[in-house]
Amino acid sequence: SDSFQVSVSALSVQERVRVHVPAPLDRSDGSFLVRFRLYSSAVNGLKVEVFHKHTPVAQSPYTLTGAVHHEDCDCPGEDAEAWLRMLKCPSAEPQIQQDFSAFPSIELQRVRQEVPSRFSDRGVIHYTIIDNQLHRRALGRYTDFKMFSDEMLLSLTRKVRVPDVEFFINVGDWPLETRRVSDVPGPVPIVSWCGSRDTRDIILPTYDITHSTLETMRGVSNDLLSVQGNTGPAWRNKTERAFFRGRDSREERLNLVSMSKENPELLDAGITAFFFFREREKDLGKAPLVGFFDFFKYKYQVNVDGTVAAYRFPYLMLGNSVVMKQDSSYYEHFYAHLRPGRHYLQLKRDLSDLIEKIQWAKENDDEVEAIARAGQVLVRELLQPHRLYCYYYMVLK
Repeated sequence: SDSFQVSVSALSVQERVRVHVPAPLDRSDGSFLVRFRLYSSAVNGLKVEVFHKHTPVAQSPYTLTGAVHHEDCDCPGEDAEAWLRMLKCPSAEPQIQQDFSAFPSIELQRVRQEVPSRFSDRGVIHYTIIDNQLHRRALGRYTDFKMFSDEMLLSLTRKVRVPDVEFFINVGDWPLETRRVSDVPGPVPIVSWCGSRDTRDIILPTYDITHSTLETMRGVSNDLLSVQGNTGPAWRNKTERAFFRGRDSREERLNLVSMSKENPELLDAGITAFFFFREREKDLGKAPLVGFFDFFKYKYQVNVDGTVAAYRFPYLMLGNSVVMKQDSSYYEHFYAHLRPGRHYLQLKRDLSDLIEKIQWAKENDDEVEAIARAGQVLVRELLQPHRLYCYYYMVLK
């Protein structure tokens, strides 16, 4: 990748534009990912030049015509339909359709009364968007995470005019609405970052994914793009063992360490911090932290729930190892597109089939490599920045 250079500049010579263009990320499959962040808007468009050893590549220079705005520009497009077309937003999202199927109609008055009385001890934020301006009121004590919902909603309203809407976001870990559709009274619509089979919450991309996207090349070291250029050795050079590091937020994670001690040739699992099961630290031992990009030295990545769905799952899927995912009632917004056995390998809830699955994977290397690749390709598509904006808009609409 040292041999590719990319420059981004204003299309018109009269214009100066401040832009940060880090080196392209080599995705190790013949493709390179170019990221850039504007710090001022280009009214007349941008010119992107790609060189290989100082020779223009393919049709370089490429042009983006029309105004290109920087992240903090309050420049919403008035025509939302045109904006959706420009972003090539999908016409439907399976998870959104499923979530809203529980709410054929929404009685706002009832929602306004019920949510504060039922959930005020949890962290819930009451948002209203009127004339594309965001207003909010925090309910309950645990509302620090509102900074994540604020930043994404504000970022969206700077880009497109959002219809007037009123809703409640749960900024805690657990989804809240446990009523079934058949119950009387029925469920109320509440928006959360994580869903489960036992709840009716309407799901948005997690605060982790949205923050990682908004802060790309600015405030976070691991983001959904940078991980794509740091996927470790090629498949054939990876260590043929399953790998796990994490804190002790669920008992199955402790069981992994015991299995690892019994099967060190198949599994390398360690707990890096004890908060919940401190009494077990003595017998299990604490493992040193491992940089996230080093996870990908191993072929098989074990993904076990934390307090809810493990938010590292999307990052693991973007690597070129295969993910072995614990069966879970929790899900994030994009899981509906994924199929076990096609995009990842599924493990039983109690992990009793883990050792057998690792042995199977070692014996079926080509098939497992193909599953890893299929999962990686699909998740790259689903978690592109523009897809997150599409998703937020489609939920609010």
